[in-house]
Amino acid sequence: MTPAAIVDDPMARVCAAIAAERIAVVPDFIPAPIVASLAAVARSRDAAGEFCAAGIGRGASRLERSAIRGDRTLWLDTQVSTPAERALTLALERLRIALNEATFIGLFSFEGHYALYPPGALYRRHLDRFRDDDARLLSCVLYLNETWTAADGGALRLYSPGEEPRDVLPVGGTLVCFLADRHEHEVLPARRERLAIAGWFRRREP
Repeated sequence: MTPAAIVDDPMARVCAAIAAERIAVVPDFIPAPIVASLAAVARSRDAAGEFCAAGIGRGASRLERSAIRGDRTLWLDTQVSTPAERALTLALERLRIALNEATFIGLFSFEGHYALYPPGALYRRHLDRFRDDDARLLSCVLYLNETWTAADGGALRLYSPGEEPRDVLPVGGTLVCFLADRHEHEVLPARRERLAIAGWFRRREP
């Protein structure tokens, strides 16, 4: 693929960045109307009481600690989905195939959830892998926020070994991908509600 084609193709931009830097930040990965529809679905379902306070850990060790993680979440269900969610699922499946062809990373499936941060909420520095489970290979975040500016705060702060932290504003339509076992990250507090879809491409289970 030519350099010009990579610039014009969000899928190719993600693949090229993951291959070169292990982090991809790609604006306009999803068209604006789909972003708006996903945001509307999320807010409607949150108003209906379907979102739950997020926790840290899992199983018997799961805890809710808003001083560590303050978002509310709702897991995506591919069996019961809206047209916008189906469009996103299709785009992520195309991305999975493209990444496997470009990087041989071995992505098998995707799991994800809506993540809604009220004003002031945060998620402290962490890795996206459990200590006893290496199934998550590639972390992904798609932002659903309209007209976001630096004054709104809420950046995703990414840490790379030997490098300065990198802040990414949660601008609607932007997709961020990074290796789940390599990059610690945190969500900084925002001055307004912050909405995203966060998830992981996983390896095939044994």
